[in-house]
Amino acid sequence: MTLALILVVVLFLTIVLAVFSFGVAAYAPSSVIGSRLRSLAGAQKDRTEKPAFKERLEQALDPFSKALPLSATEVSRARAWLIQAGYRDPRHLTMYVGSRVLLAVLGMLAVIAVSGIGSPLLLVGAGGFGFFLPRFWLKRKIKARQRLITLGLPDALDLTVICVEAGLALDQALMRVGEDLSHSHPELSAEFHMFNLETRAGKPRVEALHNLATRTGVSDVRALVATLVQTDRFGTSVAQALRVHSDSLRTERRQRAEEQAAKTTIKMVIPLVLFILPSLLVVTIGPALIQLFRTLVPVGR
Repeated sequence: MTLALILVVVLFLTIVLAVFSFGVAAYAPSSVIGSRLRSLAGAQKDRTEKPAFKERLEQALDPFSKALPLSATEVSRARAWLIQAGYRDPRHLTMYVGSRVLLAVLGMLAVIAVSGIGSPLLLVGAGGFGFFLPRFWLKRKIKARQRLITLGLPDALDLTVICVEAGLALDQALMRVGEDLSHSHPELSAEFHMFNLETRAGKPRVEALHNLATRTGVSDVRALVATLVQTDRFGTSVAQALRVHSDSLRTERRQRAEEQAAKTTIKMVIPLVLFILPSLLVVTIGPALIQLFRTLVPVGR
């Protein structure tokens, strides 16, 4: 009876100690487990809140998007721009078109509230500015994403050459490179992942490569796709073609950097003339003018 009681007490103390240790490890400020649990809880909270906000925003902009009649060509062009900017969901088209109409209406209402309907030119100008503002923002997003893809493409090609020479097929090499570049170049990694999904779905490699060039809209990617298509058509070495293309991309990137460095001398003329040259004139000629004024004023009197 005494041994059983001792075992029960030891088991109880062990459970209490384990629960207490886990609680201390989880809720201590410097605990790795606690920070991991808090990050997971925050991520779960974001996953539960963000879709609800996006759904509410889509529902709010849906009537405005339907108010603007768009042809099939305009819808296709807007969807292509959104894909090049990295927005592939169907709701992004609704949000884009609805935001254009909403900002146009808000601009005209702001002009009416401030100056009334007496200035129709200002009214049209405010509405047009609000209507084209999302398009300007989208164009900037496209250019920024294309620049990131262009910067990461030579590194991706080097990794692809290594994978192909190690014995992997081109599809598997692009999949592996996309996984490796998920942190350093997430935009290019997402495009490679989409290419891998299309080839897995049964699309021919040539069509998937052309879709890759269309989604990015980058001239370097189009040149790479043309090289890979020709290599696949004529049966030449993929590794050699990728190595030559990677060297040419690195040369072009260095030339673009030299071009930007050469443009800095011209771009520095405006701040030099507007800000630095007046300061130099004040510092150099100012004391002489003050001394001349002090010298000539008594003579004038």
